[in-house]
Amino acid sequence: MKTTNIILALAVSVLSLVSYKADAQEKFFRAVGTPHNPKVAIAFNRYYTYEGLVDNMKKIAAAHPGLVKLESIGKSYEGRDMWTMTITDFSTGKDTEKPGMWIDGNIHSNEIQGGEFSLYGAWYLTEMFADNEFIKQLLKDKVFYITPTINPDARNNFFLEPNTANSPRSGMMILDSDGDGVAGEDGMDDLDGDGNITMMIRKSPTGRFIKDPQDPRKLIMVGSDKMGEYEMLGQEGTDGDGDGRVNDDGIGYYDPNRDWGWNWQPDYIQGGALRYPFTLPENRSIMEFVMKHPNIAGAQSFHNSGGMILRGPGAEEDISTYNREDIRIYDAIATKGAEMIPGYRYLTVYKDLYSVFGGELDWFYGVRGIFTYTNELMVPYLYFHKESQGRGQDELFKVDELLTMGDAFVNWSEFDHPQFGTVEIGGFKKNVGRAHPGFLLEQDAHRNIAFTIYHAYHTPKLSVLDVKEEDLGGGLKAITATIYNERLMPTHASQDLKYNIERPDYVSITGAKVVAGFVVDDEDFNKVTEQKNNPEKMHVANIPGMTGVKVKWIVSSGSNYSINVDSAKGGKASWKKEK
Repeated sequence: MKTTNIILALAVSVLSLVSYKADAQEKFFRAVGTPHNPKVAIAFNRYYTYEGLVDNMKKIAAAHPGLVKLESIGKSYEGRDMWTMTITDFSTGKDTEKPGMWIDGNIHSNEIQGGEFSLYGAWYLTEMFADNEFIKQLLKDKVFYITPTINPDARNNFFLEPNTANSPRSGMMILDSDGDGVAGEDGMDDLDGDGNITMMIRKSPTGRFIKDPQDPRKLIMVGSDKMGEYEMLGQEGTDGDGDGRVNDDGIGYYDPNRDWGWNWQPDYIQGGALRYPFTLPENRSIMEFVMKHPNIAGAQSFHNSGGMILRGPGAEEDISTYNREDIRIYDAIATKGAEMIPGYRYLTVYKDLYSVFGGELDWFYGVRGIFTYTNELMVPYLYFHKESQGRGQDELFKVDELLTMGDAFVNWSEFDHPQFGTVEIGGFKKNVGRAHPGFLLEQDAHRNIAFTIYHAYHTPKLSVLDVKEEDLGGGLKAITATIYNERLMPTHASQDLKYNIERPDYVSITGAKVVAGFVVDDEDFNKVTEQKNNPEKMHVANIPGMTGVKVKWIVSSGSNYSINVDSAKGGKASWKKEK
């Protein structure tokens, strides 16, 4: 009876699988480069709150237990878990023994799409694993550590509270911006209760603006010799302290991207720096995780906006930190990225933008020797596939009219303001401009993640090649092995080598009695450096990208031996001789 039940159960399973495949064949036609009938269906034309992100992360982990481990690496300021997905093919080894790629997003509350882009990366890697040989091999070789939101409190504040596209930066702390001893009394406010903080205007005989007769959404400044109809009152809000000014003491913030322990500067030099490096618990949790994972070789942080692939240094004082060899690698990877993501440019923070002290990008590279990029997501080019012309607001009006059918703008409507009397409130919503509209979200997510996968692909991959033996006579022989790095990135960045951040790479031989061991500096001229202590385990300072290093042993015995490579950022490799 028991055997019969088992057979019946197997038959039902087979029929279910056949039915599932038939159903997929009947209802879906595979699109190139996209998961076909995924186990976890996620819509990437919308944004998710912290709870929505976590729910999707848990679904991905449950659907792919052999590829995903989900853990909280710490708590946010308000006590939310900092959820991180570790994604690799666990059947091929521990994650900590493979070159690692760190991915995060949403360090600033209004820079929201980094959460969705990071989530897309986790979803894409896991759902494509079964059918795509490149992804399958990638997850055998590498590991991804993905934290979609590293500022979960402020993410929810931006979504669930009234805000503008540019507020709040962090979102959790209120500062006395106007110095009157009272914090936040003149803050922006959603006066009409529509969920948006837009702009206020009112009719005035001395106003300098009129509404465009052809498009009443727009305000036009009149010439100096003409009379206007409206005056600008600024964003929705009130004069809480009676000083005649609105929004002069808004919600202040500390900036999480000024809190990292590299070239940190106090608040009086650079606003937003807080009290000391890693004051913020979110950043401290990431720092501790990265310190415990020396295998992380590459990193990607998603911000917005402007369509940029950024590298350090953040400040001119750090120019010498990035040497020519490492810049060559940064350039090679990012130049390819600019091809992959239309409208995006490859830039340097301090040179092309502004100075950033205590930034995440510089901490990852400066303290840990990790090749790191920050992508500033969203660029107006994506709207109409051409460079922006004129003022950004003019283009947004065109987007609102032609692409979102009026969904991006709140039309002007009268409101009885407690101080200004009758005003009109209207303007662009908070999810316009910096954030992608839904129809652009998935495409740009895919392109940015494709670039990040390309970056991860070029973390080191080591192999043992060209093992040669030479009979020296007297019962001795020389064994020379080439350890080759098949990717662009070295096992140690120049910053790593300069400050001895990580241990050297180990190349060991077992199964042979070693008399002496050498690192071969120049094989043609027989230049070598001997390692006198423990020559069975050679210490190699670095294995550069797209090339190799040679090690040499003199042995007195050993016909069956193995050579093993162990690199913190390069993973493991082995070779075995058999009779």
